Amino acid sequence: MTLLPDAETFKRLVDGTARGVGPTATRLALAGISVPYGLAIGCRNAAYDHGLLPTARAPVPVVSVGNLTLGGTGKTPLVAWLARAVTARGLQPAIVSRGYGAARGERSDEAAELAILLPEVPHVANRDRVAGVRAAAAAGAAVALLDDGFQHRRLARDLDIVAVDATDPFGGDRLFPRGLLREPLSGLARAGVVVLTRATAVDAQRRSEIRRRLQVACGGRLPPVWVEAAHRPVHLRSATSGTQPLERLVGARVAAFAGIGNPGAFRTSLATHGAELVGFRPFPDHHTYGPTDLQSIGDWATGLRADLVITTLKDLVKVRADRLGDIPLFAMEIALELLPDGDSAASLEALLTAALEPAVLRAGQPVGTVRSLCKEPA
Repeated sequence: MTLLPDAETFKRLVDGTARGVGPTATRLALAGISVPYGLAIGCRNAAYDHGLLPTARAPVPVVSVGNLTLGGTGKTPLVAWLARAVTARGLQPAIVSRGYGAARGERSDEAAELAILLPEVPHVANRDRVAGVRAAAAAGAAVALLDDGFQHRRLARDLDIVAVDATDPFGGDRLFPRGLLREPLSGLARAGVVVLTRATAVDAQRRSEIRRRLQVACGGRLPPVWVEAAHRPVHLRSATSGTQPLERLVGARVAAFAGIGNPGAFRTSLATHGAELVGFRPFPDHHTYGPTDLQSIGDWATGLRADLVITTLKDLVKVRADRLGDIPLFAMEIALELLPDGDSAASLEALLTAALEPAVLRAGQPVGTVRSLCKEPA
């Protein structure tokens, strides 16, 4: 069984926490590799900025949700929130993604997770996102939600939303592979909305510092709307038998595991909901769990005398079990909640209204009533 926490190991390497001759030499090598990567990204963005590379317009409104950094920024709950908001207005959304990490004919981890959260929303996976959006529109979608689309500039979009993780907002201030940045922080100026995710994991002063720092990186041209959001656990979900209240965690001895980009945030959520965390195992992001993995996790949890094994919904859809050994297995399901801090949610509402106006007009509904979209979804 692979136990190396690849995401955490890489993060310790690039942020300088890992010390010694080996890590130092590796950082120097990665810095050299990041130079041509940065040049390629810069040239590509400049070509799109100056119209040298063409963009394709979709037949339906496109709302993109993306990020600047590698790893988990809490993007999936944001996509789910938007999909529910569009559905609440009576418009049919479709989620379009590249399908990263999925074998041919199978769903990606995020698609499988969203299928549980949004069973009525179709998900189209296509490496060619332009073709994916057109296919979704041909199948009846009124709005396309482009998952992980910020760097996919070939497809024109009506609203660009970028998620920035408050617990790791700057990606080590270096481009991949020397850091976690997909592109320079200045690229954020292209967005229409910044959503600071996991905002309650840091204090108000830190949130203000993050906003100021990003504004400086963007040359003072930070996107017009800044929204702060919390990721709130809502319940525990089993693979086959529905949900349980979070109160089941209180006082329970919990063994947890996760194969996600930001396992630390998940670990913190467990600790703040009354669980006695007796053990935690991080796995590489997008890890595929085989029988040996599951047997080992079950034996490990039994040895810890755990009452429950808890994982993420992204992992549960791959494990597909209600128990590991004799111990019940649940996922902690997370939902997005907009906070009153930052800009008013009405600002996001106004941009979303404008983005969806063509779909609303085609549906023959008053444009003004789109404002109901930004009310908290059921």
